[in-house]
Amino acid sequence: MTRTTPPRPVDVEAEFPALAGHRRTATRLHPRQGVAQAEESSVAGPLLWPADEPWPVCAVVHTKGTGHQTAGVRLKRRVLAEARGRDLSEEERGILDAINPGRHAPGLRDEDPLPLLAVAQLYTRDVPDLVGPEGHDLLQVLWCPFEVHGPDRAIDVVLKWRRSHEVQEVLADQPEPPVAGREECVPTPCVLHPERVLEHEYMGLLSEGLQEDISDWEERLLDEDGCGEDGCDEGGCGEDECGCGEGGRASSAPRSYETYEEYEAAMARARAEERYEVDYMGDLSLAPGWKVGGFASWHLTDPAPVDCAVCGTPMPPLLTVDQGECDGASRSWLPVEDRDAADDPTVIDPVGVYLGRGVMRVHTCPVDPAHPHRLSFQ
Repeated sequence: MTRTTPPRPVDVEAEFPALAGHRRTATRLHPRQGVAQAEESSVAGPLLWPADEPWPVCAVVHTKGTGHQTAGVRLKRRVLAEARGRDLSEEERGILDAINPGRHAPGLRDEDPLPLLAVAQLYTRDVPDLVGPEGHDLLQVLWCPFEVHGPDRAIDVVLKWRRSHEVQEVLADQPEPPVAGREECVPTPCVLHPERVLEHEYMGLLSEGLQEDISDWEERLLDEDGCGEDGCDEGGCGEDECGCGEGGRASSAPRSYETYEEYEAAMARARAEERYEVDYMGDLSLAPGWKVGGFASWHLTDPAPVDCAVCGTPMPPLLTVDQGECDGASRSWLPVEDRDAADDPTVIDPVGVYLGRGVMRVHTCPVDPAHPHRLSFQ
């Protein structure tokens, strides 16, 4: 099934023509849980890995046998997904109770090589914003699922570029680490539904004048949504006689409820009736979720340069690994096909990966993608 991002609620370049100089395409990957083939783009699927080529390993000395069992993490997610909307059975509770962090690979020493975990496989035919070394049409991403590497204490990411037509026999039994440091370092297998979208640069990297113009415009939108009465909060005061319940954010739901279910139903109605407030960063700038290309967000820190260690060229993000497809601040990006499943965890967070404080980016050099990549976190 395809995934279609809704049109942006505002033509931002019509409002601010200068933003035409701050646009870039990105390919949203739209991972959804499922099993892919080695000849397909995927997250955590089988790789088109040559049978005669050694599987990469982590040779750094660190704790390797203790943590979360990789197979157990995936089993736990399957059990919870199948039980969604009902109580767990005794058998299911027993399965979950047995899945705990511990010494799951007692024979694995800290100095032993640890197979890397297959994270993503992307073909250029599927992902138009994927740019690698000349003649290479396939990117494979692997990592060590322990956040212990380097000064940032992060996972160690390995990129492998290939010419897919050169792979003859595919490795059938593909290794994976038996243990991961955290559950959130283990991706759930997903098929991909790539879609190209247009992004505009992060607000804090625009000129001061353009930032001020956008901020003034956002404030005018809020003023237009509000009723203008004293006591109104962000466009809605909640008083019936005020009338701002239609144009503002206030709800006309009763203030007391006999049951929690009545409260939940009232809040759902209020959210459905609430006027959506458009803002640049949430709706008009950067697409959320796993994606290739586009711009980097610096919403938790000041913007920081990410330059190539070899040639000093600024490195744009190649791959963004996000904690989910969308959140409350970016709900307008939810694909049209998923509108009826907006509360489904397998839609909002299909992969189950959470790195840094929610987002990890892999940056590569635009002059020579073979130069060492860098990571950034938000």
